[in-house]
Amino acid sequence: MPGQPLNLEKSMAFHTETAPHHGPDAEPATARKKTPFYARLGVQIVVGIVLGITLGFVAPKLAVDMKVLGDIFLRLIKMIVAPLVFLNVVLGIVAAGDLKNVGRIGLRALIYFEVVSTIALMLSMVIANLSGVGMGMHLTQSPEAAAAAHAQYGKAGAVSVEHFLLTLFPDNFVGAFANGSLLQVLVISIGFGAAVLMLNQDQRVSVEHALSRMSDCFFKFVDVIMKFAPLGAFGSIAFAIGSSGMNAVISLGYLLIVMYLSLAFFVIVVLGIVLRLYGFNVFRFLRYFKEEIFLLFATASSESALPRLFEKLERLGCSRQSTGLVLPTGYAFNLDGTAVYMSLCVMFIANAYGVPLDLHQQLGLLVIMLITSKGAATVSGGTFIVFAATVTASGMLPIEGLPILFGINRFTSQAVSICNAMGNSVATLVIARSTGEFDESAARSEYQRVFGVAPGKVI
Repeated sequence: MPGQPLNLEKSMAFHTETAPHHGPDAEPATARKKTPFYARLGVQIVVGIVLGITLGFVAPKLAVDMKVLGDIFLRLIKMIVAPLVFLNVVLGIVAAGDLKNVGRIGLRALIYFEVVSTIALMLSMVIANLSGVGMGMHLTQSPEAAAAAHAQYGKAGAVSVEHFLLTLFPDNFVGAFANGSLLQVLVISIGFGAAVLMLNQDQRVSVEHALSRMSDCFFKFVDVIMKFAPLGAFGSIAFAIGSSGMNAVISLGYLLIVMYLSLAFFVIVVLGIVLRLYGFNVFRFLRYFKEEIFLLFATASSESALPRLFEKLERLGCSRQSTGLVLPTGYAFNLDGTAVYMSLCVMFIANAYGVPLDLHQQLGLLVIMLITSKGAATVSGGTFIVFAATVTASGMLPIEGLPILFGINRFTSQAVSICNAMGNSVATLVIARSTGEFDESAARSEYQRVFGVAPGKVI
């Protein structure tokens, strides 16, 4: 907790034993050569974004054809996310040494997730009411359009506790990985990690060593995939601008502005306060993850930065145990950006169609969204399909408003994915520090290496 003395000896020893051996940072500082600015991944991604935007306006038809580059990159990322999550969760459980320690970290993480997600939902609902998003559109719902929309989006299905619980448990080990169902992969990982802890000492050491080497190999694979990030950024942005243009989003521009400002407020103010309580500066924190933020903005996918977040959070002092448990779990249970998106879009549809929602109804929607937002990582189509499920499950809102919001889904996803990723990175730091699984000296050394100056009292 804030102000709690850190067991630096324990956490430094753990970090030394479990620090990843992959990547250029494993080499001695004297052996590293200064990378030219044009060879840096962040610079290349920014160049890809700028070129994509330019092509989108200059040659829209050609820009639309560039979508394949972004799709290929996202496929490569999604291909590696499930095994990477599995390996890191299992290694995090094994590193804990016993299931009691796993439960200690997991319980704190889940409490944190629920508190922060609720704050995100309530804050954005208040902003939606004050800003009046959707008012003035005066849309009407026709029975024919309602029936067509239900036929298209009804497959999202009403969300119930029973259905949600069933989606947690896979009926096929390989199928959970093949379908990219993150919640099911987490369940498999927790069970497998518990099984490894039940082995005798010699067997456990052998399995842990094998899994650790596999994890190192997958991170090397990530390094290879990230070489294609600038091309993926170029293709994704070019398609978004070329296919939509400014005219297509002008009627929803106000919603976009409110959403971006709300997400920025949540990251800088709400998460900033949380970081400050635990000894971190939010602006320095965001600068540290600037390459991942550019990537998230370009790909509009929270998964795209997950492999890099694993690496950077460990370098920043979080133990493999805390990183392996909290970060992937947060991607299923702590989607702060998704919570903000859902609250604003619910009120947008209600206002656009003139559907009055009193306080009791809005609180009911908040409860529904607390459940459905947890499934955003398990449903094909991501945030928008989960939002469609929420609208369908509520029974209060016209589902024909969904295609309208789908038109700007690309632009909203860019900011939502950044908020989701940064929210889970903050959660990992908070849980690591509050459970004594954080190496402050490693964090200070990493900041000094990255920024060139030693941090003060606040890291």
